[in-house]
Amino acid sequence: MELTHYADFAVRLVNSEQPQRGEEHLTDVESVRDLFGESRQAARRATDSDVARLRAVRTRLRAVFTAAAEGDEIRAVDLLNALLMEYPASPQIAGHEYRDDEGNPKWHMHLAESPANAGAGYAAIACMGLAFSLTDLGVDRLGVCEAEPCRNAYLDTSTNRSRRYCSDRCATRANVAAYRARKRRGSGRTADSNQPASEPGVR
Repeated sequence: MELTHYADFAVRLVNSEQPQRGEEHLTDVESVRDLFGESRQAARRATDSDVARLRAVRTRLRAVFTAAAEGDEIRAVDLLNALLMEYPASPQIAGHEYRDDEGNPKWHMHLAESPANAGAGYAAIACMGLAFSLTDLGVDRLGVCEAEPCRNAYLDTSTNRSRRYCSDRCATRANVAAYRARKRRGSGRTADSNQPASEPGVR
């Protein structure tokens, strides 16, 4: 479904903070505008007040991803439904951006940004996009990166639903850490096998 790509708004917002690392990237009005990406027209309405608005929504969206990653589908859906009620979106048919070979509009679904402030508009798009992804792909496609201390949110679009990390970089880092841990365990077992056996009754 076309509207699933709006779920990227939710992923970008959640990942604007990395709590395990103590990193905060949503700090001012310019960082709010950066979240919108190519939707610069909506971003022009952003003010300093939208920083606090979007941080609050971000906390709730992270809870949706966390519940989904933990296999609690009902909680993930309940949390997202609460956000959808609070930040409703307005789907509309649009065609002004794209034209076919004959110059006619190529009609497609679009989420209108009608709320009074940029933060509410962004939240509506992010939540609706995530809802379409959840219902179209499944709750188990919402994940949280397993590479510590990352914990970034992601959408699993793999064919076999096997994604565990937010990026190739995190996957590589986790694999290297697991390899080193196995090496340490192997070295420990080898060292133990070289120790002389204890006499019976000696501790």
